[in-house]
Amino acid sequence: MAINSGDTAWILISSALVMLMTPGVALFYGGMVRRKNILSTMMMSFAILGMVGLLWVLYGYSLSFGADNGGVIGGLDFLGLRGVGQEPSAVYATTVPHLAYMIFQAMFAIITVALITGAVVERIKFSALLIFSALWLTFVYAPVAHWVWGSGGWLSRLGALDFAGGTVVHICAGMSALALSLVLGPRKGFGNGSAMEPNNIPIVALGAGLLWFGWFGFNAGSALTAGGLASSAFVATNTSAAAAAFTWMFLSWLYRRPTLLGTATGAVAGLVAITPAAGFVPPLAGIPIGIGAAVVCYYCMILRTKWRVDESLDVWAVHGMGGTWGALATGLFASAAVNSAGADGLFFGNALLLGKQLIGIVTVWAFAFGVSWVIAKVIDMLFGLRVSPAEETVGLDISQHGERAYGSLLR
Repeated sequence: MAINSGDTAWILISSALVMLMTPGVALFYGGMVRRKNILSTMMMSFAILGMVGLLWVLYGYSLSFGADNGGVIGGLDFLGLRGVGQEPSAVYATTVPHLAYMIFQAMFAIITVALITGAVVERIKFSALLIFSALWLTFVYAPVAHWVWGSGGWLSRLGALDFAGGTVVHICAGMSALALSLVLGPRKGFGNGSAMEPNNIPIVALGAGLLWFGWFGFNAGSALTAGGLASSAFVATNTSAAAAAFTWMFLSWLYRRPTLLGTATGAVAGLVAITPAAGFVPPLAGIPIGIGAAVVCYYCMILRTKWRVDESLDVWAVHGMGGTWGALATGLFASAAVNSAGADGLFFGNALLLGKQLIGIVTVWAFAFGVSWVIAKVIDMLFGLRVSPAEETVGLDISQHGERAYGSLLR
């Protein structure tokens, strides 16, 4: 196995692009909360960038990509990066250093944990979030990553397709976010007319722009080579984001006004939905996938509001349901002509792939929601998940971190 310098450069650049997505999440979420909670919201992403970055090299990579144990979890052969060096892996990304593949996967783990935080902003204890994040990485993310991407993982053997994380990242994060928000309960004043307006929509737009930019590393980088497949995934990614942003803009215009917040959210929904499909579908399939993502996620947000569930920044609607649509769409639009390592989907004569995608979706829905619920309940029982009413009223920036984003509240 020889190292290809072009592939290596692409994987390292893609890793950096995916890393930038976590500060993008911090800005995207931070702008959507009230001004008294912006720093605490952004702090969650930065703390996870540090903590998961450490846990991944210590044991997370090994549990996800180590030697298979019954198709369920990886072994401990890569513990502390033992055996992960400058030579290629015999199994994963065989034209780049094993370390390059490992760090690329680290960035996926980091952003997946960070995505969940949008469900519980403005009311969760910082300490409880850190405990939840560490346990969630270990007992939810690592197993699912192994099922789908690990050598010998049972969903991989089944033939379910997930090019860049529609199931591993987005369905996992969305369903877990819903479970955690239900255990935590709604914010004070939720549903009684209290103003919970975003504090800074330009910051939201900046965060969405960074996410769009970084997503090219997320999806095109998952080709693991600097060639035609990366190019195809890149174009499909941009096409889906564009279609979804434009569709969401018209949906919001249909009901009221074309908003920047909605258009930015639509772009993210399109990026989510194309993630599992990017390297398996023709680039033009990004158009129906993006349009479908906007419609599905827009109405799921409305449904969540009608259910009076305070899943604050709609991680379930955008990531959970956007990822679900994307995984289903992979079963519809996938073509072996695009990627011989994939399979034909329903529209290319293979209905079986759609069934395999459904099995993966339903399993990960149930597993991520159920295990996250249990983890949250145990933490709540032992340490408490939620800040006190007084701390929530003053805001988590002051009560949890002792700082303000904008100086005096009177200015």
